[in-house]
Amino acid sequence: MNRDTQFLISRKQFAVDLSTLTGDQHERGDLFAYSGSVNAVWYRRQGGVTRACIGSLDLWSHYLPRLLDLDDPNDVLTANLDGRYGGDCHGRWDGERYWGAQEPAVMEQHLAVLRPMLDRYPLIPDGYDGWWTYQPAR
Repeated sequence: MNRDTQFLISRKQFAVDLSTLTGDQHERGDLFAYSGSVNAVWYRRQGGVTRACIGSLDLWSHYLPRLLDLDDPNDVLTANLDGRYGGDCHGRWDGERYWGAQEPAVMEQHLAVLRPMLDRYPLIPDGYDGWWTYQPAR
């Protein structure tokens, strides 16, 4: 992934909660494979409506040239990870409607992040680090 210094919705950027980064790695011949995940938030626009999203990113690569330092989130995130599927959205808020979890406690947790996030667009919510993207560095 690459870390951008400015937000551009067209770059499909994510803000991640570094404390939630988990993963495992193993040898794969003379290369290494990594598989993990991290909680994330992001903005998307559809039909002219901006939405704040919360969920997770699956992080993986089957062909890394070296072992990653799993105690260093930046080392993991800056590795050549595959992100072709983007984020796995668990909840979404467009300012009028919520989509996502059906459990009231989870809905409340999501909306506690998503409402202020959308109100302060495009700022990164407290507790998150960003903006990360799978797109090539500029």
